[in-house]
Amino acid sequence: MSGSDAQLFEENFVITRLSDPKYDRVDRIYASSEPDKSIDISLDINKELFPCKIGDELTVALATSLSLDGSKDDERGWRDVAKAGSSDATLADDFDYVCYGKVYKFEDAEDGQTIKAYVSFGGLLMSLAGSYKKLTPLRVDNVYLLVRKRR
Repeated sequence: MSGSDAQLFEENFVITRLSDPKYDRVDRIYASSEPDKSIDISLDINKELFPCKIGDELTVALATSLSLDGSKDDERGWRDVAKAGSSDATLADDFDYVCYGKVYKFEDAEDGQTIKAYVSFGGLLMSLAGSYKKLTPLRVDNVYLLVRKRR
């Protein structure tokens, strides 16, 4: 992945458990960052589009733009760019699962070293808990979630 200014976060995770499914097409996955387990994630994921199982290794990234140069996305959505037959490469090209959502809440831990960020992707929720230093860049309004399985 490019080192663009638009990229806020990228980390490798291993899925440690799946919740009992409450919905037909959604799994909530729980994972810890590798190798140090310093960040925990819970993520609702459309299991028809991106099936996961315990032990799967994922790369998870968050970005403010899908443009490789970090420029702001214009009025077109990322799907519109692909439909228009644009040959411009985007960050989404390197990932299997892409969503757009809103960062809606932050919680500071009592230790002053860790925070928890919450993001909603059209009702599919994600929480990231970890070091203040790693997660502070997420203090933005809207983000793209990009996920791929590590092979």
